Amino acid sequence: MKRLGVCARALALLGALIAGCAERDASRTELNFWVMGREAEVIAQLLPEFERRNPDVRVKVQQLPWTAAHEKLLTAFAGDALPDLCQLGNTWVPEFAALGALEPLDARVAASSIVVQDDYFAGIWDTNRIDGMLRGVPWYVDTRLIFYRRDLLAQAGFDHPPGSWEEWGRMMAAIKQRSPDRYAILFPLNEFEPLLALSLQGPAPLLAEGGRRGDFRGPGFRQALDFYVGAFRNEWAPSMSNTQISNVWTEFGRGLFAFYVSGPWNIAEFRKRLPPERQHDWMTAPLPGPNGVGASIAGGSSLVVFKASRRKEAAWRLIEYLSQPQVQQQFHALTGNLPPRRATWADARLANDPYARAFREQLERVRPAPAVPEWERIVNEMQVVAEEVVRGRLPIERAPGELDQRVDAMLEKRRWMLARRPAQ
Repeated sequence: MKRLGVCARALALLGALIAGCAERDASRTELNFWVMGREAEVIAQLLPEFERRNPDVRVKVQQLPWTAAHEKLLTAFAGDALPDLCQLGNTWVPEFAALGALEPLDARVAASSIVVQDDYFAGIWDTNRIDGMLRGVPWYVDTRLIFYRRDLLAQAGFDHPPGSWEEWGRMMAAIKQRSPDRYAILFPLNEFEPLLALSLQGPAPLLAEGGRRGDFRGPGFRQALDFYVGAFRNEWAPSMSNTQISNVWTEFGRGLFAFYVSGPWNIAEFRKRLPPERQHDWMTAPLPGPNGVGASIAGGSSLVVFKASRRKEAAWRLIEYLSQPQVQQQFHALTGNLPPRRATWADARLANDPYARAFREQLERVRPAPAVPEWERIVNEMQVVAEEVVRGRLPIERAPGELDQRVDAMLEKRRWMLARRPAQ
């Protein structure tokens, strides 16, 4: 009988504990957070500390593959099923802002002691400012610069990376002259990013009239296109896509090309894939411009709060937590993604990395693309037109006008909508 009484008391205690846990769980705010790709795989390692500091919040993460994320988000918007907050590619922010799906964050940033605007690289911050309102907070950044073989450059007579387009051209000519069966640079014809990075060097945006029409006839794009196409016509670059090359890293190590315009993920790839005897032969450098140091792409992802969320306060707390420099340092260690805050770059793992140093310098000179929902379609068309020129199917002098015509057709609906927008 005593044993039965002990068991009964134990069961009663267990029931009370289960009931208490259920009661506590019921009182916690469940925050729905959608995350893409590699970031979704590692975010779980950062969340326990957030939940420890915020015991009233439980974060539920849903992982989305990048290939399906855009369609999934649009479907969720149409079905009124968006999460509370989300990782959003910077080029997607204008589209979801135009849909009215994003919560403005200016007031929250103004009241925050953690998200300090002046500590963020200006060009990255500006990718989130749409129609004068802040729609997201940068989470990590992506830009493009030069990966180069400094041993091949030295053999061609140069002891430094290019500082302008004119010097870059002389270097590529010297490399090609020394090894006629090889190339100086790889500009994959199926990638728009190298041409876009060159095009951002101009003083004017690539769209005119507040994003209503193309402005590719402007001198900035025409000069960039001349330089880009010239690399192929001079046989400094092979007329091929990256899928036609057996392996970009292997061919870079073999010296098929000496320059490659790419992003920060390739730091880890070159370290991993190049043989030991080549590890001291490569380096990174900021992108040169027409007359000196140049600008580049302001890419990456931001954290946004959806307007339909009923848990905006908790969502903002999570954004603040993920924006702390020490948390961004952990995030960089897990992913290799570059942090958007200058304070985070003081971490020794970044500050002492010779390959990351050029990215830190480049991030001070990044420029946001035009903030229009159609932008991804526009840059894809830019790549298509440029390839037509390189392959001799379109005269270069006709390309800017052809591109303006195609872009103007894409922006027709935008012009119609803006013409009917009520005056502010």
